[in-house]
Amino acid sequence: MTAAQKDKRVRCVWPGVDPLYVAYHDTEWGVPEHDDSALFEKLILDGFQAGLSWITILRKRDNFRRAFDQFVPAKIARYSPKKVEALMNDASIVRNRSKIEASVKSARAFLEMQERGESFSELIWSATNGKVIQNSWRGDGDIPADTAESRALSKALKSKGFRFVGPTIVYAFMQATGMVNDHTTSCFRWRELKRKR
Repeated sequence: MTAAQKDKRVRCVWPGVDPLYVAYHDTEWGVPEHDDSALFEKLILDGFQAGLSWITILRKRDNFRRAFDQFVPAKIARYSPKKVEALMNDASIVRNRSKIEASVKSARAFLEMQERGESFSELIWSATNGKVIQNSWRGDGDIPADTAESRALSKALKSKGFRFVGPTIVYAFMQATGMVNDHTTSCFRWRELKRKR
């Protein structure tokens, strides 16, 4: 019996009993994040998730951090074609040329924002007017794939030069970074995060 099976707290359905997924659900997913670096990493990883399950990315997250220089934008922005090829040959990450090249473009966009004195976090949180959207979904089937806010944020990010930031990817990012509380109402984290608001 796993620790998650012994734990009688009610959770969202999606993490199942996988210990890594349960820990992510219980401690990270839906917690409001305002740090530019952490937000950048999450946006890039959500781009890599496109077409895959999040657990696939989560299991490779440490490998991604190693391969992508801890997601330091200034380093990623300088990646050469040779570095891109090296990443394409790294079996420990998701090897997708479009996503790797998009990460480089997004890092450059991030740096251009910094050079203009713009805050990445402020841009991200402007989609919800700086506040957490407190949803009250009963089940996973009630949760939308995208929203007016994710569509607006997707458009804003694209206008700045970010790539792999479609509305569905952006909504998953918003959920993960606590811009919306999309834990289902029966989940113990929904109540905890609602109180912390």
